[in-house]
Amino acid sequence: MDKLLMQSVDGVAANIDIIARHFPSCITEARDQDGQLVRGIDFEKLKIELSPECIPENVERYQFTWPGKMDAVRLSNQPSSATLRPCRDESVDFDTTSNLYIEGDNLEVLKVLRNCYSGKVKMVYIDPPYNTGNDFVYKDDFYMDKEEFLVQTGQFSREGVRLVKNTNSNGRYHSDWLNMIYPRIRLARELLSEDGVIFISIDDHEIENLLKVCSEVFGDINYVGIFPWRKRSAKSDVPFGVSQDYEWVLCFAKSDKFRASKEVTGRKYYESPDFPGRPWRTHDLKQQKTALERPNSFFDLVDPKNGAVYKPNPKATWRITKDTLNDYLLNSRIIFPGDYPFLNSKQPLMRYWRSDDEAKYGERFGRNAVSTHLPDNIKGSDAGTKELDSLFDAKVFDFPKPTDLILYFIDAINDPEALIVDFFSGSSSTAHAVLKKNLEDNGNRKFIMVQIQELTDPNKDAFNAGYKTICEIGKERIRRAGAAIKAESGLMAGDLDTGFRVLKLDSSNMMDVYYSADEVSLPGFSEFNIKEDRSGEDLLFQVMLDLGIELSSSIEVRNLAGHTVHVVDGGYLAACFDDRVSVEAARAIAGLNPHWFVMCDAAFGSDADADNIMQVFKAVSPMSQIRVI
Repeated sequence: MDKLLMQSVDGVAANIDIIARHFPSCITEARDQDGQLVRGIDFEKLKIELSPECIPENVERYQFTWPGKMDAVRLSNQPSSATLRPCRDESVDFDTTSNLYIEGDNLEVLKVLRNCYSGKVKMVYIDPPYNTGNDFVYKDDFYMDKEEFLVQTGQFSREGVRLVKNTNSNGRYHSDWLNMIYPRIRLARELLSEDGVIFISIDDHEIENLLKVCSEVFGDINYVGIFPWRKRSAKSDVPFGVSQDYEWVLCFAKSDKFRASKEVTGRKYYESPDFPGRPWRTHDLKQQKTALERPNSFFDLVDPKNGAVYKPNPKATWRITKDTLNDYLLNSRIIFPGDYPFLNSKQPLMRYWRSDDEAKYGERFGRNAVSTHLPDNIKGSDAGTKELDSLFDAKVFDFPKPTDLILYFIDAINDPEALIVDFFSGSSSTAHAVLKKNLEDNGNRKFIMVQIQELTDPNKDAFNAGYKTICEIGKERIRRAGAAIKAESGLMAGDLDTGFRVLKLDSSNMMDVYYSADEVSLPGFSEFNIKEDRSGEDLLFQVMLDLGIELSSSIEVRNLAGHTVHVVDGGYLAACFDDRVSVEAARAIAGLNPHWFVMCDAAFGSDADADNIMQVFKAVSPMSQIRVI
């Protein structure tokens, strides 16, 4: 009976798997420093596979590096045994919602989400700390013993400080910021679907470095563009007498499968008695080509019904040629003045059938390319502040992004079922934008918000209003935004999901002995491998993480033969964490035909008990996979 790992993906092992799939001859084994045989890569063979002529290490080459970069790579690859513990009391509609709000260091959270959400996220939007010398940046430790790890996953140092300032007097000013952002961008890419995209808000201080980081992580070929966002009106008291009024939203795609689009406005199709059931639209028949460029398109156009003559402009010829004119006339593709008085046209027009447009554009029908020029309705920081202040009747957060900015990008991905992640969620502007967009088009988008438990400033209004952490502000915003949307829209809200499950990053539910069982010789140690303060639901969520089951999946608690059984996703997973699981309970659980059944080592009183349970599942649900923790 196999045991669950109860930890996140090992990034190095996952990368070796990728190499093994493509270059199996390059996989080898060698002994590590403890004398144990471990799988590895024969890099000399790999070099031969990848290049006929390898570049020597001491030869100059183009590269982007900084102090600590390799440690940042290792940090993103290290597995994590941390877990996410559910908090029903702070959640809204815990049992029915598909949204998540996760409290904790986003680096560890992104690691533990790997199993469940790798390749499933359509859009990431983040507004990370800007490197201004005053803002906070995350301080990651590259090497930690177990005690230090528990401190990190607890979010704060022993002195209660988790975040540090990165002043511009620091000799590692840019390096510290890059070491913070680099592993998080690498992990974000893993979560994105093949047609997924990331949008990152940033100011002038690190835009160049961020562009290089993303080009390295995503590849230059997947650079989409930079969207300038005007955050404010001009100021007078500024360095060099120049007011920098813009910030930037940097965009990279996971692959060339991503396509942005926006809804077409102003395009109208007409119904007319001469073509029943065939809607059509009009387009200018002239093009910006001269008579010299298009001589075959420079001719007098005659209306065959009345002989009226229409002359082209030498600088704007017809879109058609003399050779194709008859085909266009026979297929009613040209509309002359007077054919449809409601058009009020004085020049011939081109006719396009809606059916042709639908065939040409497919699922992108009715949508056009997205411009990096943001529309006028997207205002600056003041709009985001007013929006949030109106929800709280107080100023609780500095410089929140306006939801209209994020809505523009949500609309651009054109996916009403999208999973949208923000792992620097702050005041939860992204979650608010998702709720608004779902109401607008009856979509079913889901969000995952991640925010470290950063303390609010005791000298500011948020603290005095009772919000001790940024997380408390973010959660309350979603609650208030959801209630306001439902109140304003009434019946239009329908079954709009405005809830969210709150999950909190914590150290593993398992004792250290669980991860070093080979070092333990005491009989029966497995009965004591779970921490005393952890509940069955705590264990369930760590199991879901390990098995790659989405954390928004439905959860039902049943009593079967006197035992508490958690049934996830309609029976895909059944878990019982009780001691001494009876054969009767095993038979009832097997009757659910779960794909996975998970229980504790303590479920077995003896080897015979374990064998009996296995025999029950073989007889009743032979396809079920059984695991223990």
